[in-house]
Amino acid sequence: QVQFVESGGGDVQPGGSLRLSCLASTSIFSGFAMGWYRQAPGKQRELVATITQHDNTNYVDNVKGRFTVSRDNAKKSVYLQMNSLKPEDTGVYYCNVDLERHVPFPWGQGTQVTVSS
Repeated sequence: QVQFVESGGGDVQPGGSLRLSCLASTSIFSGFAMGWYRQAPGKQRELVATITQHDNTNYVDNVKGRFTVSRDNAKKSVYLQMNSLKPEDTGVYYCNVDLERHVPFPWGQGTQVTVSS
């Protein structure tokens, strides 16, 4: 069983940046493709970005060129660098395995990102 703890969220103005971190409870996470997901108010959780075990990345169209996902297996961590933030990026951000490839582990508490002026 793997548990995830997300951090790094906060309140930011449009155009600002945040770096989210996800710490896994065990190093076996290095064997999984990972994903960042977000849930906007009143909406379902959606995929934002994925990174494979070999550092291949994919992004949904509305974050391409603004967000960068990375991982550090030695630190049991996955990161999401978010630049040029927009109000529509507001939501709770979660990490978990890539749901297209793996059965998810329990979801963590997520970290709140609020983009407003």
